[in-house]
Amino acid sequence: MDKKSFIGLLLIVAVLIGFQYLNRPSEEERARWQAYHDSIAAAEAQKAEAQRAMQMAADSENVAVDSAEVAAAKIAKYGQLANYVEGDEQLYSLQNDLMTIVVSNKGARIYSAELKDYKAFGDKALKLFDGSTNEFGFQFTHKNRSFYTNDLYFTTEGVKSIGDTATAIDLSVAIGDGALTYHYVLNPNTNAVDFSIESKNLGNELYISSAAIDLTWKMDMPALERSHKSEGMWSGIYYRYSDGDVEELGTSGNQDDNINMNIDWIAYKDQYFSSVFIADDKFAGAQLSSIACEPTDTIIKKLSSNLGVKFNFDGDKASFKFLFLPNYFYTLESYKGLDLTELLPLGWGIFGWLNEYFIIPVFKFLESAFTNYGIIILILTIIIKVIIFPFTFSSYKSQAKMRVLKPQVDAINERIPAEKAMERQQETMKLYKRAGVNPMGGCLPMLLQMPILIAAFRFFPAAVELRGQSFLWADDLASYDSILDLPFSIPFYGDHVSLFCLLMCLTNVAYTYFNMQSQASSAQMPGMKMMMYMMPVMLLFFFNDYPAGLCYYYFVSTLITVIQTIVIKATIDEKAILAKMEANKKKPQKKSRFMARYEELMKEQQKKLNRR
Repeated sequence: MDKKSFIGLLLIVAVLIGFQYLNRPSEEERARWQAYHDSIAAAEAQKAEAQRAMQMAADSENVAVDSAEVAAAKIAKYGQLANYVEGDEQLYSLQNDLMTIVVSNKGARIYSAELKDYKAFGDKALKLFDGSTNEFGFQFTHKNRSFYTNDLYFTTEGVKSIGDTATAIDLSVAIGDGALTYHYVLNPNTNAVDFSIESKNLGNELYISSAAIDLTWKMDMPALERSHKSEGMWSGIYYRYSDGDVEELGTSGNQDDNINMNIDWIAYKDQYFSSVFIADDKFAGAQLSSIACEPTDTIIKKLSSNLGVKFNFDGDKASFKFLFLPNYFYTLESYKGLDLTELLPLGWGIFGWLNEYFIIPVFKFLESAFTNYGIIILILTIIIKVIIFPFTFSSYKSQAKMRVLKPQVDAINERIPAEKAMERQQETMKLYKRAGVNPMGGCLPMLLQMPILIAAFRFFPAAVELRGQSFLWADDLASYDSILDLPFSIPFYGDHVSLFCLLMCLTNVAYTYFNMQSQASSAQMPGMKMMMYMMPVMLLFFFNDYPAGLCYYYFVSTLITVIQTIVIKATIDEKAILAKMEANKKKPQKKSRFMARYEELMKEQQKKLNRR
């Protein structure tokens, strides 16, 4: 750039700067200009705020319109029950010293039932049922639409007190000037919950297809014990006909039944606990279902019942009672006239009588004197053994007589050929008669012991008294006593080793050995001998999953029998027995009517064989 161009550029810049300086606004002009722009900005802000307010008002109006439309749609769809088909579930607790009952506003049903004096396996709270898997309610029609009370959200004022001790809760569904109300009352020191369904002025609003409602009760019965397999064997549905007969359903496999007769109560029975639903009036029939679950599941059974209840909505009240209780004989017996002791599988006939009138009373008496249930079982076993000892001694003495006569019986068998079996038998019976021997005498103690053994087999798996009671290495006499958990499962045996079961089987082997030694004919029946030794092995597989209390009882009982056998054998003089029997042979014999008839039948049988 040359000198002239540079000077010209400087002059232009100087002119521009001078122009801007000479034409700049004054302070007053700048203030007026700023005020003008501020007023414009404020006006724009007010306009925007007004637009936002108008939009919010429009949105609110739209929401109100939408809410009104939704509410109108719900009323059109559900009628006056529109406010009860949706809601938040709320839980309310009723408690006394024995249990805690939780009631839900959804369905106005008992949500859970917990027994305070007991624990489930793993030291968990013992809840007979818990959660939404439990259903209770009935169906009805309103505005040509079917409803299930279990799905409705009832209203309530919460738990209230009755007097100084009882607690109660009322849950309602209001329709116009009418209402459907569920009442629950829990009294102190009881396992019973009073329950009723009451209707008022609903005859024109709610309808049922007949003069009775079908009350549905469903329960997923939780596993409470260590052995799910054993627990499932003793769990199911029990019910009593109005004529007094108690029946059961579902203790084995999947079962269902349709009952067309009146029943007084229905019970969902676990091995040691029950939930019983009792009608003040009768249930008009029932449809029952029991579905067994897998042993690995946390649920033992899925139980369901549909019960007919006479009811109308014009103004009626149906009253019931829930019982949530242990299957303890004297607790069940305290509810008179209901036959709830039938919930205990004590056996039929003589087996049930032995349990009810002997084993259970003696067990209760021993409980008052001893706190250790292992000692109680031991003393009970000794008492039983002392009672039948005279018959045991007589049996062993009879076996001793058979042994000392065995050479003479062998002589008869050598003298009379095998093809003359009837003649052999006649001569043998004559020998026994002359010697004063009853060949059936050795069976009497077994016949006496067998009902007791079977009664014990029914009693111990049902004895809730043994739950949680430890003895020696067994931490729970109501469950199996595992001393070794196997990393695999053996078919028909299981995945653990029960020591009491093992000891029981070993003592049975010892008993079989001593018993076979005392049998005069054992050498002639090698097949029977092998079968007798197989029995303890079969017991090992059969009893490995059974309660330790039962295996312990059988072990002690058999051990005492072995000891008795050894002691009796040491005290009996077989030479003296033989001498006495020889002296009996010389005495004149008088035939009994039985023996005379027996010999006559034998002769007739021999004649028939000779004709052939």
